[in-house]
Order: sequence, then C-alpha cells, then structure tokens
Amino acid sequence: MPKVTADMTITLDGYGSGRNQSAEHPFGDLDENRLHAWQFEHRDDNADEANAITAAGAYVMGRNMFGPDRGEWDLDWTGWWGPNPVYHAPVFVLGHRPRPSVEMEGGTTYHFVTDGIEAALEQARDAAGDKNVSISGGLGTLNQYLAAGLVDELRLHVAPFVAGGGERVFDGVGDIELTPVSSRTTPHVTHLVYRRRSV
Repeated sequence: MPKVTADMTITLDGYGSGRNQSAEHPFGDLDENRLHAWQFEHRDDNADEANAITAAGAYVMGRNMFGPDRGEWDLDWTGWWGPNPVYHAPVFVLGHRPRPSVEMEGGTTYHFVTDGIEAALEQARDAAGDKNVSISGGLGTLNQYLAAGLVDELRLHVAPFVAGGGERVFDGVGDIELTPVSSRTTPHVTHLVYRRRSV
C-alpha cells in the first residue's frame, strides 16, 4: 500500500532552514552547502537515500519551499529548480492565494492548493496512484503533517554541524510516537528512518 513519506535534511540541533529566506538564499542564513553536501558532493556514498527522495508519485510542499515571495504570487517565479525540476511528477503547493497550475519540463506540474493540508494530500494521493506521496517541505509544512498524524515514514538526514537557530523539525508537533526503523552513517550524514507507531 502506498505511504506518505517525508525526507528532511537537518542539522544536529534539528534545524532544516535558517532565517531571512530570499531568492538568492533559499535556506536563509543556514549554510545550504554544508547542509546538503551529502546529496551533491558526496552523492556516491548516499545514492540510495538521495534517489529515494525523488521516487514518489506526487509531492506536497509549502509555499516557502516553492519560493521566497509573500503576499500576492510572483507569476514569473517557477521555483528554485530551473526549467526541469527534480520532481518529474505532480507537486501540490500549499498556500492561501490561488494560482494557475504551472507545467514544467520533465513531467513536473505545480498545482496550487488553498484549502488545507488534507485537501493537498488527497489530491496528491489521487495523482500518485500506486506510488508513495512525499511531503517535501519546508519544515513548517512537514510539522503540520506530523502533528496531524499524516506522515507514515519520516526520513531524517542529519548533517554533522550545529546551526543554533532557524526553523526546526518537530516544533509545535506535540506528543507523537515514532518507531525507529533503520539508521546508517556515512562520513557526511546520518540517515534515520522512523515510522508512525500504527503503520
């Protein structure tokens, strides 16, 4: 049965993004290169985990994951990933203001959902068919899905440095119980997999 999964790279103190996000700095003042070195500079050591991130049949992300603009949409903005984003599947972007869908190269289409996390997940499940749905971020969106008990499998990729501030996984989530499934450490990251107790 398809699952709802989530991958998030975090620091040792649990931060996945910093403050002061901008078009030039999608992770704000958090050092993106240190955070994601395992995915790019050291991908060969972490190929299975990196490939798993883009194996879903559909994705859900928050507005801040899609772009830095606030208020009205900047209709010229189509994400940080260029004309051929990594998803190659439907992506459902949460927000408060409607926007027409944006079709990109490689099979990625961004759909903008204004009626909440459950509606976005339902649309993503319909689009994914027999594949998993991935909650791709950011931290605020992931925390909403965790608090609602809607994430079946959480995969945390822990980079070995301390950020000291920003947006943190599990903030505001409340009392949830996760079952450890696996862990694997390479020189640049520790991969931790958890499942909801009832899954």
